[in-house]
Amino acid sequence: MQRIVLLLAPLLPLNALPASTAPQMQSPAPVAALAEHFLRTQARDGRGVVSISVQPPRTEHLPACSRLQPLTGAGQALRSRMTVAIRCMAPSTWTVYVQASVSITGSYYTVKRTLQAGETIRKEDLLRREGDLLKLSRDIVQDPAKAIGHHAAQRIPAGAPIKARNLRSPASIERGRRVRTLARGPGFEVTGEGLALESGPPGSQIQLRSGSGQIITGTVLDAHTVLVGH
Repeated sequence: MQRIVLLLAPLLPLNALPASTAPQMQSPAPVAALAEHFLRTQARDGRGVVSISVQPPRTEHLPACSRLQPLTGAGQALRSRMTVAIRCMAPSTWTVYVQASVSITGSYYTVKRTLQAGETIRKEDLLRREGDLLKLSRDIVQDPAKAIGHHAAQRIPAGAPIKARNLRSPASIERGRRVRTLARGPGFEVTGEGLALESGPPGSQIQLRSGSGQIITGTVLDAHTVLVGH
């Protein structure tokens, strides 16, 4: 009887299959880079030197993405701690959240002495400081020209940062002040007097009581004049 001998090739273990069959996973570097770019774009207001530190996200469980897009809305107010949502748009869809620290170092101004409401701010009253502007009020004064000659709208303690909302333009009208009213039309101009019932800077509308006792609304032209009838 003829004997047939079969030679069997050894079986390859599963872990010896070619590595090319394993899916490619997302690297954290481009995700972090996009988050940083987004934040730098938001910080381009010229207020100071921007510093951003991004924490690389955990992406080893996410499939590789060919189109990344930030989801966080443009114009969002910057804070010292930010979270930026990054969305993969293709070939699959997923979202990861990137944590970042942001600082903007720049100059601002404080007052050397306590200013009472109504006092005029002089150049010698100002003291220049350096600091993280994100930790200060959004309307902090960085340009001394926007403070010098203005009046303190309220008491400002010595050493306190100067805020735009705490200043009043020297051309503003104060409530209770007697003002000149001005009415203009084709070929005529009529002046009168009134009592300001509100305070307001040039260009704002305030109410006042005319000499006849009527309550009217006008536009502030300067510290003494209100345009009425428009």
